[in-house]
Amino acid sequence: MIDGRVFVTREIAPDALARLREEFAEVDVWEAFEPPTPEQLAERAAGCVAVVTMITDRVDAALLNAAPTVRVVANMAVGYNNVDVATCSGRDVLVSNTPNVLEETTADLAFALMLAVARHVVASDADTRAGNWGLWHPALWLGRDVWGASLGIVGMGGIGSAVARRARGFDMRIRYTANSRRTEAEAALGAEFVPDLRELLAASDFVSLHVPLTASTHNLIGAAELAAMRPTAFLINTSRGDVVDTEALLAALRAGRIAGAGLDVTAPEPIPADHPLLSLPNVVVTPHIGSASFATRRRMAMMAVENAIAACKGEPMPSRVVG
Repeated sequence: MIDGRVFVTREIAPDALARLREEFAEVDVWEAFEPPTPEQLAERAAGCVAVVTMITDRVDAALLNAAPTVRVVANMAVGYNNVDVATCSGRDVLVSNTPNVLEETTADLAFALMLAVARHVVASDADTRAGNWGLWHPALWLGRDVWGASLGIVGMGGIGSAVARRARGFDMRIRYTANSRRTEAEAALGAEFVPDLRELLAASDFVSLHVPLTASTHNLIGAAELAAMRPTAFLINTSRGDVVDTEALLAALRAGRIAGAGLDVTAPEPIPADHPLLSLPNVVVTPHIGSASFATRRRMAMMAVENAIAACKGEPMPSRVVG
């Protein structure tokens, strides 16, 4: 039994919580639906040896000052932009994430957004619910075919590769750009490497973003990149909101420089209800649900829990983040 308390910042899978209770002397769980405020997080983390955090929980010097006994931050997400890893490392606080468990689920959603925005699924559903399903007309709700279209993937990691696998079933022409070539993916998926981002954008009917948020990818898709896209093309983002310049995207959509966008992530996030992006009929926005399946969220919770347990036992963490 680990002599210490762990704070879990949200209700997670019951078997994951049960696993924590097998190993820790005390398990504290934030039970409210709303996330803890920074002050509440600091108060509950004080005296803990570990915290299991979500992507919305900021872990920084202020939190570590308030909770100096914390030795482990187990983040239940692939990304860890919410954690100041350098500060944690400087204080010998171990950090982990949950990679390689949500690729297929997120790829499903990327494809769902692609189909939804190209075929007016959300807008036509809302129109039908409003009682506007009248006479059939051959020019009504015309969309773009996904089948046989050209797909440009920005970032051919696990999720990008999973999207490419789905694209093969739609007989799409697959091109990608990445920091380095993925020759295995090229051979397995028939993907073509395009080293220049704007060249890729200009050649694609659909552009799907799958890069981590770093200094080099912040606003990776800005006004110049959107201008390089076809006016009939769609932008799909299931990576991070700040990879796209929101104001540039809004301007491009309003001007008809691109045909539409499917977004699971936004900047800001959450997006305000009165944000002008939400008034556009050619935009589909989901609330960061890329990993939101029962099976995937359970796997993420179990991985975060095993990371916390291993670190507190002095064992290697399954997925440590090195800062």
